[in-house]
Amino acid sequence: VQLQACGGGLVQPGGSLRLTCATSGVTPDHYATGWFRQAPGKEREGVSCITNDDGMIFYADSVKGRFTITRDNAKKTVYLQMDSLKPEDTAVYYCAADRGIILSDLRRADAYDYWGQGTQVTVSS
Repeated sequence: VQLQACGGGLVQPGGSLRLTCATSGVTPDHYATGWFRQAPGKEREGVSCITNDDGMIFYADSVKGRFTITRDNAKKTVYLQMDSLKPEDTAVYYCAADRGIILSDLRRADAYDYWGQGTQVTVSS
């Protein structure tokens, strides 16, 4: 299983970015997939995650209404559209995937075994 995250960059407050997580060795509708982020000096936190079978979605309160997670099963790719970005969204963003994650564990980083390499998102004027 391999995950490749990309799409980060430097953006001004209020701007948008779309992160892409390309997967191999993963059947997206068999794996829960999530986006996590980690800012300097802080713990890794769940940003948005989607279950494998029924497509239930979790969003952290801090990103609700601004971020949207989508999944393209044919392309084995998961996206995170980030709009109205704020300086506090600055972090390294990681995608993760695993099987058998129950809904209550979806936002927990320690529930996932497979991780991408991370992509830096910096929101600054």
